Amino acid sequence: MRKADILRKTNEVDIKGEFDIDGIGKTKVNTGSGPLDHLLTLFAFHGLFDFKLTATGDLQHHIIEDIGIALGKAFKQALGNKEGINRYGYFSLVMDKVVVEANIDISGRPSLVASIIGEEKDEITQVLATGKFDNTTFDYKDANEFLNAFIQHAGISLVYIIKAGPEDLHHLLEALFKAMGKALDQATQIDPRRKGVPSTKGIID
Repeated sequence: MRKADILRKTNEVDIKGEFDIDGIGKTKVNTGSGPLDHLLTLFAFHGLFDFKLTATGDLQHHIIEDIGIALGKAFKQALGNKEGINRYGYFSLVMDKVVVEANIDISGRPSLVASIIGEEKDEITQVLATGKFDNTTFDYKDANEFLNAFIQHAGISLVYIIKAGPEDLHHLLEALFKAMGKALDQATQIDPRRKGVPSTKGIID
Protein backbone atom coordinates (compact mmCIF):
# COMPACT_ATOMS: atom_id res chain seq x y z
CA MET A 1 0.00 0.00 0.00
CA ARG A 2 1.43 3.34 -1.02
CA LYS A 3 0.51 5.33 2.05
CA ALA A 4 2.31 7.63 4.49
CA ASP A 5 1.55 9.73 7.55
CA ILE A 6 1.85 13.50 7.28
CA LEU A 7 3.59 14.74 10.41
CA ARG A 8 5.42 17.97 11.18
CA LYS A 9 5.62 19.70 14.54
CA THR A 10 7.80 22.75 15.19
CA ASN A 11 7.66 25.77 17.49
CA GLU A 12 5.53 27.41 14.77
CA VAL A 13 3.23 24.70 13.37
CA ASP A 14 1.52 21.41 14.19
CA ILE A 15 0.57 19.36 11.12
CA LYS A 16 -0.99 15.89 11.10
CA GLY A 17 -2.59 13.75 8.44
CA GLU A 18 -2.51 10.80 6.08
CA PHE A 19 -1.79 10.48 2.36
CA ASP A 20 -2.68 7.56 0.08
CA ILE A 21 -1.56 7.61 -3.55
CA ASP A 22 -3.94 4.80 -4.57
CA GLY A 23 -7.13 6.40 -3.36
CA ILE A 24 -10.44 7.57 -4.77
CA GLY A 25 -10.08 11.31 -4.20
CA LYS A 26 -11.54 11.35 -0.69
CA THR A 27 -10.38 14.35 1.35
CA LYS A 28 -10.74 16.01 4.73
CA VAL A 29 -8.58 19.12 4.87
CA ASN A 30 -8.44 21.85 7.50
CA THR A 31 -5.43 24.16 7.27
CA GLY A 32 -7.05 27.28 8.69
CA SER A 33 -6.85 28.83 5.21
CA GLY A 34 -10.00 28.51 3.11
CA PRO A 35 -8.24 29.00 -0.23
CA LEU A 36 -5.54 26.44 0.57
CA ASP A 37 -8.16 23.94 1.81
CA HIS A 38 -9.99 24.39 -1.50
CA LEU A 39 -6.88 24.01 -3.67
CA LEU A 40 -5.59 20.94 -1.82
CA THR A 41 -9.04 19.33 -2.01
CA LEU A 42 -9.12 19.88 -5.78
CA PHE A 43 -5.57 18.55 -6.14
CA ALA A 44 -6.42 15.33 -4.28
CA PHE A 45 -9.87 14.87 -5.85
CA HIS A 46 -8.61 15.10 -9.42
CA GLY A 47 -5.43 13.15 -8.63
CA LEU A 48 -7.51 10.40 -6.98
CA PHE A 49 -5.42 10.66 -3.81
CA ASP A 50 -6.98 10.07 -0.39
CA PHE A 51 -5.86 12.89 1.86
CA LYS A 52 -6.53 13.89 5.46
CA LEU A 53 -4.85 16.94 6.96
CA THR A 54 -5.18 19.27 9.92
CA ALA A 55 -2.79 22.14 10.51
CA THR A 56 -2.45 24.88 13.08
CA GLY A 57 0.24 27.49 13.56
CA ASP A 58 1.23 31.05 14.26
CA LEU A 59 1.42 32.66 10.79
CA GLN A 60 -0.21 31.81 7.47
CA HIS A 61 3.21 31.92 5.78
CA HIS A 62 4.61 29.28 8.15
CA ILE A 63 1.57 27.03 7.82
CA ILE A 64 1.56 27.15 4.01
CA GLU A 65 5.27 26.41 3.66
CA ASP A 66 5.31 23.66 6.29
CA ILE A 67 2.28 21.94 4.79
CA GLY A 68 4.22 21.82 1.53
CA ILE A 69 7.21 20.32 3.34
CA ALA A 70 5.14 17.73 5.23
CA LEU A 71 3.04 16.71 2.21
CA GLY A 72 6.11 16.49 -0.01
CA LYS A 73 7.87 14.18 2.45
CA ALA A 74 4.75 12.03 2.79
CA PHE A 75 4.35 11.82 -0.99
CA LYS A 76 7.96 10.70 -1.42
CA GLN A 77 7.65 8.15 1.37
CA ALA A 78 4.41 6.76 -0.07
CA LEU A 79 6.08 6.26 -3.47
CA GLY A 80 8.63 3.95 -1.87
CA ASN A 81 11.37 2.76 -4.22
CA LYS A 82 9.41 4.02 -7.27
CA GLU A 83 9.58 0.67 -9.06
CA GLY A 84 7.22 0.39 -11.99
CA ILE A 85 5.86 3.95 -11.94
CA ASN A 86 5.30 5.88 -15.17
CA ARG A 87 7.48 8.65 -13.70
CA TYR A 88 6.25 11.25 -16.22
CA GLY A 89 2.87 12.93 -16.32
CA TYR A 90 1.22 15.62 -18.39
CA PHE A 91 -2.19 17.24 -18.34
CA SER A 92 -3.63 20.32 -20.02
CA LEU A 93 -6.70 21.52 -18.15
CA VAL A 94 -9.40 23.88 -19.37
CA MET A 95 -11.53 25.75 -16.85
CA ASP A 96 -13.88 28.34 -18.30
CA LYS A 97 -11.48 30.63 -20.22
CA VAL A 98 -8.34 29.43 -18.40
CA VAL A 99 -5.93 26.83 -19.79
CA VAL A 100 -3.06 25.52 -17.64
CA GLU A 101 -0.66 22.75 -18.64
CA ALA A 102 1.21 20.78 -15.95
CA ASN A 103 4.28 18.68 -16.79
CA ILE A 104 5.64 16.33 -14.14
CA ASP A 105 8.82 14.29 -13.76
CA ILE A 106 9.30 12.27 -10.57
CA SER A 107 13.02 12.61 -11.03
CA GLY A 108 14.53 13.06 -7.58
CA ARG A 109 15.85 16.37 -8.92
CA PRO A 110 13.27 18.94 -7.82
CA SER A 111 12.65 22.08 -9.82
CA LEU A 112 9.73 24.44 -10.31
CA VAL A 113 9.35 26.41 -13.54
CA ALA A 114 6.40 28.61 -14.48
CA SER A 115 5.74 30.10 -17.88
CA ILE A 116 3.02 32.29 -19.37
CA ILE A 117 2.42 32.31 -23.11
CA GLY A 118 -0.10 33.71 -25.56
CA GLU A 119 -1.75 36.98 -26.40
CA GLU A 120 -3.04 37.50 -22.86
CA LYS A 121 0.39 37.21 -21.23
CA ASP A 122 0.38 40.77 -19.86
CA GLU A 123 -3.11 40.45 -18.37
CA ILE A 124 -2.30 37.09 -16.77
CA THR A 125 0.94 38.46 -15.33
CA GLN A 126 -1.03 41.31 -13.79
CA VAL A 127 -3.54 38.91 -12.19
CA LEU A 128 -0.69 36.85 -10.69
CA ALA A 129 1.09 39.97 -9.42
CA THR A 130 -1.86 41.73 -7.78
CA GLY A 131 -4.77 39.28 -7.57
CA LYS A 132 -6.25 37.87 -4.38
CA PHE A 133 -8.16 34.63 -3.94
CA ASP A 134 -11.70 35.95 -3.62
CA ASN A 135 -12.03 38.22 -0.56
CA THR A 136 -8.98 36.87 1.28
CA THR A 137 -5.29 37.77 1.62
CA PHE A 138 -4.24 34.54 -0.15
CA ASP A 139 -2.28 35.34 -3.31
CA TYR A 140 -0.05 33.78 -5.96
CA LYS A 141 3.03 34.09 -3.73
CA ASP A 142 1.28 31.94 -1.12
CA ALA A 143 0.45 29.27 -3.70
CA ASN A 144 4.02 29.35 -5.00
CA GLU A 145 5.35 29.01 -1.44
CA PHE A 146 3.41 25.77 -1.07
CA LEU A 147 4.44 24.46 -4.48
CA ASN A 148 8.14 25.18 -3.92
CA ALA A 149 8.14 23.37 -0.58
CA PHE A 150 6.11 20.44 -1.92
CA ILE A 151 8.21 19.72 -5.01
CA GLN A 152 11.51 20.17 -3.14
CA HIS A 153 10.60 17.55 -0.55
CA ALA A 154 8.74 15.23 -2.91
CA GLY A 155 11.63 15.16 -5.40
CA ILE A 156 9.47 16.30 -8.30
CA SER A 157 10.13 18.50 -11.32
CA LEU A 158 7.07 20.58 -12.18
CA VAL A 159 6.88 22.82 -15.22
CA TYR A 160 3.55 24.54 -15.64
CA ILE A 161 2.40 26.78 -18.44
CA ILE A 162 -0.51 29.20 -18.28
CA LYS A 163 -1.78 29.40 -21.84
CA ALA A 164 -4.98 31.41 -21.57
CA GLY A 165 -6.89 33.57 -19.16
CA PRO A 166 -6.81 36.10 -17.73
CA GLU A 167 -9.87 35.45 -15.54
CA ASP A 168 -9.22 35.88 -11.81
CA LEU A 169 -6.63 34.38 -9.48
CA HIS A 170 -9.15 31.88 -8.12
CA HIS A 171 -9.69 30.28 -11.53
CA LEU A 172 -6.01 30.34 -12.46
CA LEU A 173 -4.95 28.57 -9.26
CA GLU A 174 -7.83 26.11 -9.45
CA ALA A 175 -6.78 25.12 -12.96
CA LEU A 176 -3.15 24.76 -11.87
CA PHE A 177 -3.86 22.52 -8.86
CA LYS A 178 -6.32 20.37 -10.82
CA ALA A 179 -3.82 19.94 -13.67
CA MET A 180 -1.06 19.09 -11.21
CA GLY A 181 -3.25 16.45 -9.56
CA LYS A 182 -4.11 14.86 -12.92
CA ALA A 183 -0.46 14.86 -14.07
CA LEU A 184 0.76 13.35 -10.79
CA ASP A 185 -1.91 10.66 -10.97
CA GLN A 186 -0.55 9.72 -14.38
CA ALA A 187 3.07 9.82 -13.23
CA THR A 188 2.48 7.66 -10.14
CA GLN A 189 0.54 4.89 -11.89
CA ILE A 190 2.22 1.49 -12.16
CA ASP A 191 3.00 0.20 -15.65
CA PRO A 192 3.01 -3.63 -15.43
CA ARG A 193 5.51 -3.78 -18.31
CA ARG A 194 8.08 -1.80 -16.35
CA LYS A 195 10.52 -3.92 -14.39
CA GLY A 196 12.34 -1.92 -11.76
CA VAL A 197 12.86 1.82 -11.51
CA PRO A 198 12.08 3.94 -14.61
CA SER A 199 15.61 5.28 -14.99
CA THR A 200 18.63 3.94 -16.85
CA LYS A 201 20.61 4.80 -13.71
CA GLY A 202 18.63 2.14 -11.84
CA ILE A 203 17.75 4.57 -9.07
CA ILE A 204 15.65 7.69 -8.48
CA ASP A 205 16.65 9.55 -5.33
